[in-house]
Amino acid sequence: MNIVLPAVLGLVGVFLALIGYLGLTGKLPRNRYVGVRTAPAMRDDEAFQLANRVAGLPNLVAALVAVGAGTAAFVNPAAALTVGIVGIVGAVAITLAAGVLGHRAAEAMPAPEAPKGCGGCACGGGGCSPFSKA
Repeated sequence: MNIVLPAVLGLVGVFLALIGYLGLTGKLPRNRYVGVRTAPAMRDDEAFQLANRVAGLPNLVAALVAVGAGTAAFVNPAAALTVGIVGIVGAVAITLAAGVLGHRAAEAMPAPEAPKGCGGCACGGGGCSPFSKA
């Protein structure tokens, strides 16, 4: 327990730091596994990038909390379990708050415009043709 808990907290911190850094710098590619993945954030690449830029700094703070708790648990083995639990709960709470902030930022973005042409026109239901009257 004296080595496992600090190691797990350290790995969680490194993972959160990587996701936070990639999101903050705009280098996190749109994917199905990491980052803010709510419906507004997954709408398009710009929304995903904005959501993860907004969530990037809080994710870096959550990483700092996890690494700090792992270090404190390693230094003080008597309180390792308490420090570890408080640290992981704090890191998860900050990460969830980062996701909410990213979701709200993506939700506030204007919706992409409808495609030009037949994508939103009133073609009369008979199909689109250059000769149809719309």
